[in-house]
Amino acid sequence: MMKYFPLFAQLKQRSVLVVGGGHVALRKITTLLNAKAQIQLVAQQLHPEIQHWVDEKKITWIAKNFSPEQLDNVYLVIATTNDHSLNQYIAQQADKKYRLCNVVDHPALCSYISPSIIDRGDLQIAISTGGKAPVLARLWREKLEAFLPQNLATMTQISGQWRTKVKATFPHLTQRRRFWENLFSHPTFFRHCEQQQHQQAHDFIEHLLQEPIPLQGEVTLVGAGPGDPDLLTLKGLRYIQQADIILYDALVSEEILQLVRRDAQQVFVGKRVANHNKRQEEINALLVEYAQAGKRVVRLKGGDPFVFGRGGEEIESLVQAHIPFSVIPGITAGVGVTAYAGIPLTHRDFAQSATFITGHHKTQGKELDWKTLAMSHHTLVIYMGSLKAKEIAATLIQHGRKPETPVAIISNGTRAEQSVKTGHLSSLSSLAENAPRPALIVIGEVVALQNTLHWFH
Repeated sequence: MMKYFPLFAQLKQRSVLVVGGGHVALRKITTLLNAKAQIQLVAQQLHPEIQHWVDEKKITWIAKNFSPEQLDNVYLVIATTNDHSLNQYIAQQADKKYRLCNVVDHPALCSYISPSIIDRGDLQIAISTGGKAPVLARLWREKLEAFLPQNLATMTQISGQWRTKVKATFPHLTQRRRFWENLFSHPTFFRHCEQQQHQQAHDFIEHLLQEPIPLQGEVTLVGAGPGDPDLLTLKGLRYIQQADIILYDALVSEEILQLVRRDAQQVFVGKRVANHNKRQEEINALLVEYAQAGKRVVRLKGGDPFVFGRGGEEIESLVQAHIPFSVIPGITAGVGVTAYAGIPLTHRDFAQSATFITGHHKTQGKELDWKTLAMSHHTLVIYMGSLKAKEIAATLIQHGRKPETPVAIISNGTRAEQSVKTGHLSSLSSLAENAPRPALIVIGEVVALQNTLHWFH
């Protein structure tokens, strides 16, 4: 949840009160002058550079001592003194007069804070830690400064001149969004802006406006991975940030949903055992409906779309409706969750193979080959098996798996709240009863390595 609401203030020709005249005030005033603010200064003594600005009438030194009346005709106030009692008094008086106030290095007294800023002309990026770690914000600003090209200012300035014409040419919002995305990602436009070839850049936009922007929709199945947002692929991230609408399931973490474009529509279509928000047939129909309406649709699935994710069924419906589609794989829970739990799926001394199965399968589906699954020196990974843990354990033992075979149940895998419960196959049922759901079950000799190899947490 946001502690501060981010915004950019227009301070050009507007009054800002700065209380204090030292090094900190110098830093703040420099930024305010860049924003074309009219600065009113209250200070006992002035830094030489500030005195120079006063002499040049770039700022106005109105008094040596602060009084509440000085707040009457200003938009913002910044307290930069080393007198805590005075800073506290300024903040209290500003609050009474509904003036936003920043007390440098005292977040508790601030009604607004100044972020670390990356300036590319009209394109500005602000980074804030809510006043808790300014150095961290500065370090990330430095990293982004190195990453962001200087020609972004030119790109912003030139494209801004075409906004009205683009809106008139493409009345549909989706068409306009796709036009701008095509322009800003096009290497030719980027090169013209980088080399300050303004006329060529304008000519290129004029040319691009002549090309039709189709409204044909498409669907992309994106694997969100097992939960940790850092495990989402770069391609998956790019597609979910370009999507018009996201259909996501119950296993997609909140951290990943936070990466979705703010104006994209989000539709929850999650399914749990005995609690289906949407039937699979309804989900298939929604994918077709949204795509036929010209939307770029992302079907965001926990793990991998093709590993117990019914991705194949959804694609079949898209093929029948002649909807363009693509698939972006994700890290499936059987791979990601076991890795975070410190359980290698294979090991020369313990297991030469691994099998993934689901704890429940389609009604009237084929019976599993339990004799093969019960082999020793073989890792069995079971998705959605908690409710049938007792039946699974009994069946494996019946087909030859030893009761003392190591087992693990992993809940909330790869997330901060991950928990791993270990035991033996004979106790699988009781382990499952006490483990949070959904959970992944791992059965096999490799589980014995978990106590030595665990690293997460």
